[in-house]
Amino acid sequence: MKIAIAGKGGVGKTTIAGGLARFLAEKGYKVLAIDADPDANLASALGFKEEELKGVKPLCQMKELVKERTEVTPDGVFNLNPKVDDIPDAFAKTKYGIKLLILGTIQKAGSGCFCPENALLKALLHHILVKRDEFVIVDMEAGLEHLSRGSTKGVDAFLVVVEPGQRSICTAWQIKDLAEQLGVKRIFGVGNKVNSEEDKRFIEEGMKGIPILGHFPYLSSIQEADKRGISPYDLDPKMREEIEKIFQNLAQNLNFAPK
Repeated sequence: MKIAIAGKGGVGKTTIAGGLARFLAEKGYKVLAIDADPDANLASALGFKEEELKGVKPLCQMKELVKERTEVTPDGVFNLNPKVDDIPDAFAKTKYGIKLLILGTIQKAGSGCFCPENALLKALLHHILVKRDEFVIVDMEAGLEHLSRGSTKGVDAFLVVVEPGQRSICTAWQIKDLAEQLGVKRIFGVGNKVNSEEDKRFIEEGMKGIPILGHFPYLSSIQEADKRGISPYDLDPKMREEIEKIFQNLAQNLNFAPK
């Protein structure tokens, strides 16, 4: 199963992405976690220590790799279909049975950049989503820059994380529109930082028309985990309980029989 997760910055999508990856690995699934958010924090949400990532570069910053795989010529011509099938196993960092790949941000002026870095990342994500046979969790940026129409045919579910707030709801609808333009068909909402029934109603009314998989409560342990440099999944049993509920609802919607 391939799951892409997006939302406005700060809504907690990375926490949920990391929690899902940890839960699935505990259940015995092969899991590949992809950090495709410019504000790359998925490693800490999974439980990696800073020293375990020492020397690790996001893929788009590996200039020699990009140049070699895209066959960049002196006049700037490059291959749009670079070899990428070996990258997940060669460059992923592994912990708790989860392979982690950090894509990184393409540092180019303007939007819609198509450069060797972009070509490599798009080809890689397409390969991962369409051709690899494992659970894949992709922590996306709100703009979905790394996704292409071709790669989205491999996405089984697109989760948009929202918190009780108008800006979060507005961003969620923008993400939904972008996802649908790319051909994504199964889009779900996940409420986060929910403190009350009123918060739930606010999210459900604002997201009317998008199936809601569940509402993740506000957990003070998430902030405490950040202070201590550990994954909230390891600090609070409530985290696992709520992640399991969300996954069970997702599996039911997709007619998937979990282990």
